[in-house]
Amino acid sequence: MVIFGGTFDPVHYGHLRAAWEARELLGADEIRFVPAGVPPHRPEPVTEAAHRLAMLKRGIGQDAGFCIDEREIRRPGPSYMVDTLAELRQESGSSPLVLLIGQDSANALDHWHRWEDIFSFAHLAIMARAGDVQRYSKPLAGVLRQRSVASPEDLPGEPGGKVLGIQVTSLAISSSSIRSIVSGGRSPRYLMPPAVLDYISTHGLYTDASTPRG
Repeated sequence: MVIFGGTFDPVHYGHLRAAWEARELLGADEIRFVPAGVPPHRPEPVTEAAHRLAMLKRGIGQDAGFCIDEREIRRPGPSYMVDTLAELRQESGSSPLVLLIGQDSANALDHWHRWEDIFSFAHLAIMARAGDVQRYSKPLAGVLRQRSVASPEDLPGEPGGKVLGIQVTSLAISSSSIRSIVSGGRSPRYLMPPAVLDYISTHGLYTDASTPRG
């Protein structure tokens, strides 16, 4: 099982292409998207969880390689990934779990809640794009180096605990830039699936990127 968390505010082709490439590189049957309810390590999402979930559903459509796990949206309080992984470990027994994160998130991993416990529940796959720079603190760099493996084939033998770096295509798309485009009265067409763009238009999302919309 491969888990990909985020606010997805909104989901776009950068998220979807990276997830697809990671799925192929890791030989996974599917990627499980886990939208955050209340992300503790970044600013509060601009858009309500219900809208973000609806856009994500439209973004992945009927793709058999993707699915959505709503537990963080349904769970009260901060959406700590370590809690999600602990639940998934309980549900999946000794099957390998892989947490998929980008390089920017990996650089700040030691600021996450109970970050060292993550390795008790899952492997870590760090997606790097062209131009990404590793900026690990010295303690974090030591932990990642000690757990590092060179190939996806090194992950299935254990439930978790390993770290793998993978390269994915660099697409210069971000949720914040999309919100800025919309709030500026322009169209983010071709940066996201048409169904997501239609949803944004229908519900008037991001017309003022600084104000949460209901």
